[in-house]
Amino acid sequence: MNQRLSDYRLFLREFRQTFHSTGAILPSGRMLARSLASKVGCGKEGQKILEVGSGTGAVTSQIIARLGPDDRLDLVELNGRFAEVLNDRLKQDPSWRQVADRVRVLQMPMETLGNEQRYEVIVSGLPLNNFSCQVVEQILAQFHRLAAAGASLSFFEYVAIRKAKALCSKLGERRRLTGIGQLLDRELDAWGVGRKCVLANVPPAWVHHLRLPGESFGSSSEAGPLLDGVAAAAN
Repeated sequence: MNQRLSDYRLFLREFRQTFHSTGAILPSGRMLARSLASKVGCGKEGQKILEVGSGTGAVTSQIIARLGPDDRLDLVELNGRFAEVLNDRLKQDPSWRQVADRVRVLQMPMETLGNEQRYEVIVSGLPLNNFSCQVVEQILAQFHRLAAAGASLSFFEYVAIRKAKALCSKLGERRRLTGIGQLLDRELDAWGVGRKCVLANVPPAWVHHLRLPGESFGSSSEAGPLLDGVAAAAN
């Protein structure tokens, strides 16, 4: 309970100070976290797992609970205060300490993560609806570069968030939101394998699951013109 209250206070402070990169006023609820982590442990042994935008570790705890004995986990978190919390939990949280030798906390932008490593499972907590179309395009392309063949990608977005924002936004913001929606819809149409509505979250959220082609997709050259066209139209 003390950990959760501390996480709530930190999230609220970071939401106020760094809204565009934090994107949430509270950590993910337990049901949302479980759904995002549901693909961990479903494949071969010795999986390499990537969580991007780990925050204070609400989803990470669910990933850790599903880790196999030979699985390895990388946590990419840009926010320095969140990264500090993650490192502290690896030292102090009993369940996290058991896997600390197989977990890395990388404080860096996801776009700069080297693509020499391929991951079988990717979980994203990034607030995609807060970013420009260009940044969303870069993130989606990076997911493909980092994915092993047949990798799963799970990410979430709050229910009706784009429509709600568009209702009270100026033209430029509406175009940005429309462009992001088109980028995500085309990605889901191409690679989506399912989604789940998690009502027991504040606010309710959709969890999307994709199956990425990985190396057969190359460096996203097939998607590049498609995504470029959508982003250009929306910017």
